[in-house]
Amino acid sequence: MEVSTLIQTIANSLVQSSVYATLAIGLALGFGVMKMANFAHGEFYMLGAYVVFFLYTTWGLPYPLAVLAALPIIALVGMLTERLIFRPTKGNVLAGFMATAGLTFILQVLVGQAWGVGLMRAIETPYKGAWEVAGAFIGWQRLIIIPVAILMITALWYFLYHVKIGKALRACAQDPEVAALQGISINKITLTAMAIAGGYAGIAGALMAPIQPVTPYMGHDIIIICFIIVIVGGMESIAGAVLASFILGFIHTFMTTLYDSIVAIMAGVALMALILIVKPEGLLGKVKA
Repeated sequence: MEVSTLIQTIANSLVQSSVYATLAIGLALGFGVMKMANFAHGEFYMLGAYVVFFLYTTWGLPYPLAVLAALPIIALVGMLTERLIFRPTKGNVLAGFMATAGLTFILQVLVGQAWGVGLMRAIETPYKGAWEVAGAFIGWQRLIIIPVAILMITALWYFLYHVKIGKALRACAQDPEVAALQGISINKITLTAMAIAGGYAGIAGALMAPIQPVTPYMGHDIIIICFIIVIVGGMESIAGAVLASFILGFIHTFMTTLYDSIVAIMAGVALMALILIVKPEGLLGKVKA
């Protein structure tokens, strides 16, 4: 592999890993608090991309504002999902999973009816140009994803460890019964968790909107990768999700560059199987007593 190709692949790996991390921490957070798997998380990502398409391309809103708008809009979608699906199916993991699988198709159909099925929406790149490093050209549009992801991960860490409601959220994830005895409202905490998960997925989709074609089905493949990441990192571990995101991001990008995307997915699944055999609780997961 030439030096320029190596640098380009490393840069692409960092960008892809940053997107995975932004998505996966929301999925891990929701599972940690509710003990429920949200199959529609990929559609939250898709909706974030369509927010940018609608506000930036159609309405002419500045790109940074369109990206920021995706956070509260998709956070609201996450809150509605908690209230209408996860709360009624509380304690029934299979029912919640199947209900969100149905929500996936509903959102795809709604978006397809609104903006067309099978039509790829190309969004003009707001930040043109590239940074040249040893013959490799790394687009500014891709590079901005890395610091944004770092900022969001840091903000979530600060929220969980230094803000009262964030500490309550951690308490609910560790032991909901004890947290409830301390006067913490479990319903409010699960609502908060889904708002954060939805908002972060929306931001990830908004950042990727100018980079990949925006379609109603763009969340389909990435949700599978996110589940692999959460399983590898540890189902309830946000730090594990971040670590696994970078491991999977580098594996997928390098395998895609050297071989193809099918081999990359197979390598990710093989890694998940290996981790489950050697360390069933995940890289940073805790063994349950």
